Amino acid sequence: MKKLLFFIVVLFSASCSEKPSDSGRTPLLELEGKFLYKDEIDKIIPLNTSVIDSVDIAERYVKKWVTETLMYENAKRNIDNLKDIDQLVEEYRKSLIIHEYEQALVAERLDTKISDADARAFYEEYKTHLSLEDNLIKGMLLIVPQGAPQIDAVKEWVKKGDTKSLEKIEKYSLQNAISYDYFMDKWTPFSEIIKKAPFAYEDSRSFVLSTRLAEVTDSTKHYFLHISKAIPMGDVEPYEYARESLSTIIINKRKSDFIINFEKNVYNNAINKGEVKFFKKK
Repeated sequence: MKKLLFFIVVLFSASCSEKPSDSGRTPLLELEGKFLYKDEIDKIIPLNTSVIDSVDIAERYVKKWVTETLMYENAKRNIDNLKDIDQLVEEYRKSLIIHEYEQALVAERLDTKISDADARAFYEEYKTHLSLEDNLIKGMLLIVPQGAPQIDAVKEWVKKGDTKSLEKIEKYSLQNAISYDYFMDKWTPFSEIIKKAPFAYEDSRSFVLSTRLAEVTDSTKHYFLHISKAIPMGDVEPYEYARESLSTIIINKRKSDFIINFEKNVYNNAINKGEVKFFKKK
């Protein structure tokens, strides 16, 4: 009830003592020469909000506005380095405007299409900086329930990993597997695979390099992992794995180079046209 009365008083006072506004806006209150307008309150209240909720939202906004206004005015009266702050604000404003302008130019003029040739050339030049933070493997992970048929045969199929064995695994998994992940043709982070199966190891690097078949069983499942190829962490990322991230890196480099060259051209053009006047020291 106090909140409701508070806001009714604010609105009533505003309507009774409404001052002419050059903008045609309706002021609700005045503090330190600053006005809070009705349209500012209207903007923050969602459509179809109940009267009680609207009053609550409005009161909280009014309190925040009054508090910030008082704190700001008190701070201005009690801080000595306002000129330094104004300079910082102006420098930030200038940087922000320049940034927005440059981003608009980038969006308008920069070529963001990355051909495979571009990506490959970039990779060859910078691949020594593309170090793996995870082990990569190619292979398959088959998970079957306890009591599934032909477990010994399944183990042999997974171990071989040849075309015939893969065909048998695919047919078998349709009826018996809980899950079957095939990544023979795609480098996959070992950390993603190990989340799905409780394989034990002391050193993941040694595990992926020395393991062709890993098998483990818990109370409900059998897990079979075949590793056909592996690249340990710390080695260079293979191109096909790095390809997606390379596009982002190349575009960011193009943006940086574009902005540097644009700023350089702006400077050189101004100098060549005599727009910059240098004064000789006396």
